Formats: sequence, C-alpha cells, structure tokens
Amino acid sequence: ALLFAGLLWTSTTRPLSLPGPVIEAELVGISAAPKPAAQRPSKPAPAKPAAPAPVPPKPPEPKPQPPSQVQNPDRIEREKVAELAQQKADEAKRAEEERHRQEQVLLDQQQRQERERMQQLAQIRREREAADRKAKLEKQKLEQLKDLAKAKPVPAQPVPQAEQAKSGTNGNDDSLQAQYFAAIQNAVTENWLRPDNAQPGLRCMLRIVQIPGGDVIGVQLLNPCNADPLTRASIEQAVKRAAPLPYKGYEKAFQREIDFNFTYDG
Repeated sequence: ALLFAGLLWTSTTRPLSLPGPVIEAELVGISAAPKPAAQRPSKPAPAKPAAPAPVPPKPPEPKPQPPSQVQNPDRIEREKVAELAQQKADEAKRAEEERHRQEQVLLDQQQRQERERMQQLAQIRREREAADRKAKLEKQKLEQLKDLAKAKPVPAQPVPQAEQAKSGTNGNDDSLQAQYFAAIQNAVTENWLRPDNAQPGLRCMLRIVQIPGGDVIGVQLLNPCNADPLTRASIEQAVKRAAPLPYKGYEKAFQREIDFNFTYDG
C-alpha cells in the first residue's frame, strides 16, 4: 500500500534539475508523523491515612440447634400415661398424709379426753376418801359420846370455865395461867376424834394462834411429834372443832399464841 502511494505521488510531481551528482534514492513512502506523547497525569499526593474505625464486637456465634425431632405418637402417648400415673400417685400420697393427720388429731383428742376422765375419777376418789374419813371420825365421835353417856348417866352440873381448868393435868400449879392452859387442852382433847391407827404414847407439840374471844385463826403441829399424817390431821381438826376456845374468865391470862403438848396414852 505504501509503495502504491509513492508511485501515485511521483507521477504528479515534476522532476527537479539540481546541480551535483545524482543521488539515487528510493522513496519508500511517507509515514505518518508520530503523535506527540501523551502527558501522564501527575500523581496525586498520598492522602493521610485515616484513623482506623473501631472494630465492632464480634457477634456471638449462634449455638447449633439440635435437629428437630419428629414427635413419635407412641412416645407422646407413653408420656401422657406416665404423667397421669405420677399425678395419681401424688394424689394418693396426699390422701394418705391427710388420713394420717386426721388419725393423729383423733388420737390426741382421745388421749386428752382420757386424761380428763382420769383426773375426774381421781377427784371423785379423793372426795369419797375424804367423805369416808369424815364419816368414820363422826362415827368414832358418836361412840365416844355413847361411852361417856354410859360412864356418866347423871349429867354434871355446868360450872364456870375457870373451874373446869382444875381438871386439866392433875398438877400442882393452880395459877390462872395454868388453869387457862388446862382448859384449852381439855377443850381440844374432848373434840379429838381418835383414828383407829392412833397408838398410845402419842406426843405432839401443838401451836395455836387465836384472837380475843377464843376464835382460832391458825394451828400447827411442831416437832417433836410421833403421829402419822392421819393422826396429825385429826388433831388439827380437833382444835378447829373446839373453837372458840375458853376465854371468859381468862381474859387476864389470854395469850394470842399458845404452845402445849398434845398427849394420848390409851
């Protein structure tokens, strides 16, 4: 193509006549002028590195989900049966516990009623024993009165209390004080209902507390005293039955507290 273009160019151009030797040259063709080299764009200045952005927290990895199990109808039925059986067992256990609780409540009530019944029986027994002792003492007193009636068919003439004191202890002391003590001792002895188990040789120190007029406000058995409990009680009752103690005619000899020996020799 270049050769063909050169031929076309030479056919239309007039040859020049120039001095000098001929220089042969072969025109190959006109090549296009080289294009100016394109200017490379200038490199931009490197930008300052930006501050690194905060790294977001790593989200927790999801836990692997167990593979869904296909519900087995037979298994569901068995679970229902087991749950129902457990429910019935729990109900039976609660019913048994309630039955035991009610039985214990009933047992406690029966025991309380039994204790109350025994206490009532014991109280009735004590009252009967006290009534028997009282009846026995009254019977003994009646027998003593009968014996006295037989020994003294003719009643004695009443004498002043001061004269009664002379029959106290057959002693030689005839002072008003001695007569006063003898009168009190006689009054207590005459009101004593001797128990069957009282033995001769009985000796008890007796203390009596009284007020003017002879009313007794206290009685106490002191040591020495060889009486058993029943005999001790009978002596205390004798003092109370003898009240009011001799007082008229003994005002000058009156003592609020008196101690004397209670004796029984059979």
